[in-house]
Amino acid sequence: MEFIEDLANIKYRTDDLRLNAIKQEAAEELKGPKLIVLKEKDFSSVVSHGADENSDSDQSRDAQDASKFLEANDSETNDKGKDEHQIQQNIIRMNSREKEQLNQETGTHDQRLRSQSRRVTDQKVKQMIDQLIRAKAYSSFASPGSNSYLVKELRTRIKEVERAVGEASKDSDLPRSASQKMKSMEVSLAKASHVFPDCSAMATKLRAMAYNAEEQVRTQKNQESYLVQLAGRTTPKGLHCLSMRLTAEYFFLQPEERQFPNQQKLHDPSLYHYAVFSDNILACAVVVNSTIASAKEPEKIVFHVVTDSLNLPAISMWFLLNPPGKATIHIQSIENFDWFSTKYNSILKEQKSYDPRYTSALNHLRFYLPDIFPALNKIVLFDHDVVVQGDLTGLWRVDMKGKVNAAVETCLESEASFRLMRMFINFSDPFLAKRFNANVCTWAFGMNLFDLLEWRRRNITKLYRNYLQLGHKRSLWKAGSLPLGWITFYNQTVALEKRWHALGLGYHSGLGQGDIERAAVIHYDGVMKPWLEIGIAKYKGYWSKHVQYDHPYLQQCNIHE
Repeated sequence: MEFIEDLANIKYRTDDLRLNAIKQEAAEELKGPKLIVLKEKDFSSVVSHGADENSDSDQSRDAQDASKFLEANDSETNDKGKDEHQIQQNIIRMNSREKEQLNQETGTHDQRLRSQSRRVTDQKVKQMIDQLIRAKAYSSFASPGSNSYLVKELRTRIKEVERAVGEASKDSDLPRSASQKMKSMEVSLAKASHVFPDCSAMATKLRAMAYNAEEQVRTQKNQESYLVQLAGRTTPKGLHCLSMRLTAEYFFLQPEERQFPNQQKLHDPSLYHYAVFSDNILACAVVVNSTIASAKEPEKIVFHVVTDSLNLPAISMWFLLNPPGKATIHIQSIENFDWFSTKYNSILKEQKSYDPRYTSALNHLRFYLPDIFPALNKIVLFDHDVVVQGDLTGLWRVDMKGKVNAAVETCLESEASFRLMRMFINFSDPFLAKRFNANVCTWAFGMNLFDLLEWRRRNITKLYRNYLQLGHKRSLWKAGSLPLGWITFYNQTVALEKRWHALGLGYHSGLGQGDIERAAVIHYDGVMKPWLEIGIAKYKGYWSKHVQYDHPYLQQCNIHE
């Protein structure tokens, strides 16, 4: 009788009997699935759950036929020599009776079944994967030497089903022979359930398999996260090659050949001044090229690029070879700012972070804008992982309302860019809890308009220095300039409209295309930068269209789209 009860498992188990459902208390027995009879039509098309749940009368008729079949075969359950042919004949006789019942159903029911069979579904794929799990459980559950013929048969069926499934993700991807292989596998599983009828032992085995699988998934996810973070910190070989070639060319130039034109515009406060701090040649090129390409008055644009002494020759050479049209460009090295490197760079290096992006002096140089540009009244600061898609003239007319910083807010929970101050700042510290509201709306770096006159009047840079030194003494916030910026510009930030700055292209693959294309500036914040192989493929086009891939140096360094 145990074999007959297990034979009811031939039908594909529904979603509520997935592998995770095995997690039960040790004292409980594994509950069998609902008694459902295998239908021949299930193998010719898809497994229809709707047919099983059509009506109580259908289920009662199925159960009665199953009972008759079980009673007819009850006397044969102790016969160890019953072969596969006998089992198939019993299934065929059962299916023939169900065929007669199926032909008597209403036309509406038949139409519903046909419409379900035409739907794109993956039910058969899931059923075959479930068969593989059960077969592997039985084959590993068998003790060495016990019924070796059955074990070999299961292994053969496993190979057949695995080849049939392959890389299929939906039923239409399966070969025509898949249905026959499913039938053969079910027959073998029925025989195995007769040989190994102990449900509690099988539940233990499946539970162990599920635990091992979950551990493997957890390990793989941790490894993937580590490798992605590592890849985000590295410089691609092509970019390193490009830097070396440009640096070599730069030092062949005479001093007078290294000068950029229109340098008299650098201190004109009536022009549109943009700044980007970076050590990445292509990133700087895209920011500059996209801004100028989108501008209505490029002759009024002045770009200030600040880098380190190692990359100064390469970035300078790139823009000498590829001048920014009518716009003006100025390249500086951070080492030229003695007031910065001697007094505060040591504090940055002592920050407890292994990520150079957070401890980089270029990342914190944004808090010294009035010192870098003493003659300017306003400036727009870009991160080097942005692309400008629209004219930014209107940004300069934004009413700052007496504030220092204009930025897009990130406090909507429904958006991918959602951030809370308490996610990054330690409000258990009395100093912070007393001075700042943990629920205040946050904002983003990446594209910010700064009023340098108001900045100087409020002495924001001194405030930043005090917070930086305080954070060095005790753990107040996570590494990086963002939480430090939130408290430095606390109550000194005015919100920009969302259309000015779209975030998330460096970590979130579900952004709406319309939101991206309507934004004046798109930001690849996150580790998946567009110049890296790990970048999100569908967003790379917005960035790569501003790269001169036909440039000889890029081709020589094997930098391709």
